[in-house]
Amino acid sequence: MRMRPTLSWTPGADLPPGTTDLEPVADALRARGVLVLSGAGISTESGIPDYRGEGGSLSRHTPMTYQDFTGSAEARRRYWARSHLGWRTFGRARPNAGHRSVAAFGRSGLLTGVITQNVDGLHQVAGSKDVVELHGSLDRVVCLSCGAFSPRRELARRLAEANAGFAPVAAGINPDGDADLTDEQVGDFRVLPCTNCGGILKPDVVFFGENVPPSRVEHCRELVRAASSLLVLGSSLTVMSGLRFVRQAAEAGKPVVIVNRDATRGDRLAVTRIALPLGPALTTVAERLGVPVRAWRRPDRAARVRPVVRRLPSPPP
Repeated sequence: MRMRPTLSWTPGADLPPGTTDLEPVADALRARGVLVLSGAGISTESGIPDYRGEGGSLSRHTPMTYQDFTGSAEARRRYWARSHLGWRTFGRARPNAGHRSVAAFGRSGLLTGVITQNVDGLHQVAGSKDVVELHGSLDRVVCLSCGAFSPRRELARRLAEANAGFAPVAAGINPDGDADLTDEQVGDFRVLPCTNCGGILKPDVVFFGENVPPSRVEHCRELVRAASSLLVLGSSLTVMSGLRFVRQAAEAGKPVVIVNRDATRGDRLAVTRIALPLGPALTTVAERLGVPVRAWRRPDRAARVRPVVRRLPSPPP
């Protein structure tokens, strides 16, 4: 599946209005078998802005496309300079009450899984299991030539050594971990190659214009088929990669419940949209259901490190 660079969507005047009634969320969870689909809105309370909400990053920032990244050394320089700076802040983000509530629902056996459009890893840090990272994760790096994966923290260390003194002040941080920098601030930032083959390194995330691996899409489709209902949390559903699962659930007659402050592209397919902040809303639902939400504790570093694995390079899109 190709992620088309659809950056905006204008809601029609005939969309059903949002409500503040959380009972449809509680009812879905009481019935169990809920599949969660989360977007950038669930991470805003962790200090990571969303793309399209009030003050969203698209008002000042155009995300990197796969075609620009692979086709231009200068684009890669800009990306890695901005992403290297953003990683310092992005990597310090902590799961909020929304992430911790989702993890609590999972521990209580109310969920069948979580599909997230986010690349921040905060669901897993909060304790959620069976999380499908639809668009990948910023904590991994992949070589476009040999397919080797490596931890982002290792590349961050190498980049810091190669660009000593690089510490511009960014205008903001975006949901993809990219910092807002001018070309003058990027300067002559040094980009590093793969240590295995000298190839081009890319974060293991799906850029706009890139293909989501078909096996990952099919796995998500299977999760939708197995679920009793779909709970959308903090996504405008502008990008088809997430909207398609809402459409699948609705076509199969499965209830779709959305919690998002603003109108979404899937509102017409949903039972309801609850226009409330996610952290307080999900905490309230957890209290109604008697589900304990744990306070977050920093996991041991060794438990968070993912192993380095290799893969064969994917065919060009």
